[in-house]
Amino acid sequence: MNNEVHYQLSQKQLNRYTILQKLVDGDFTLAQAASSLGLSNRQVIRLKKGFIQEGPAVLIHKNTNCKPAHALGDELAAKIISLKQSELYRDANFLHFQELLSRHE
Repeated sequence: MNNEVHYQLSQKQLNRYTILQKLVDGDFTLAQAASSLGLSNRQVIRLKKGFIQEGPAVLIHKNTNCKPAHALGDELAAKIISLKQSELYRDANFLHFQELLSRHE
């Protein structure tokens, strides 16, 4: 079974990857890695452990690409945007628009 993870690392994550790889390879001490990352020794130890066990995937937050529970659905968001752009609500500021929506829509 292939457990390959597909992801795109940000610049910050790439920097962390490089420093952690140097730490694992013995090119950096724990103190140097902590200083470079702006983290405590304890946090770097935790990152190093995860890096060794899981690889670069440990650098990506688990909620990446997850929609928040309180987010509006795509259809509702599109409807609100089209209403705001309509002739009826175009000149209303956002607070007034919100009040008008709750009253009339």
